[in-house]
Amino acid sequence: MDRMDHLEHLDKHLVDELAQVARETVRDELREQTRKQRRKATLYAASGASALYAGAALALAVGLALAVVLPDWAAALITAALLGVAAYLLRGAARPHPSAPGSGHGVGADAPPVPPV
Repeated sequence: MDRMDHLEHLDKHLVDELAQVARETVRDELREQTRKQRRKATLYAASGASALYAGAALALAVGLALAVVLPDWAAALITAALLGVAAYLLRGAARPHPSAPGSGHGVGADAPPVPPV
């Protein structure tokens, strides 16, 4: 009996050690993946900020070019209208477009078919 108790204790100890090693391995892997994702997110944010400033510089250049032939207020108004149209078109491009009914795409495409009553 004493030998069986000793083996059970060894088994429990081995299981505890294996669980600890598995937890540490998973924790290290998640930490590494998180670090990579954080770096990628930082690069995307920096890219977005750069694009924002580039767009602002382009809008300024358009406004200044228009101000050569138009009054300043008209150049600013036209530049603002162009930016508004661009924003509207980009928003429309980002939204999913519903397609023809019955094609299985668009609004409600993920809903299962309703059986006839």
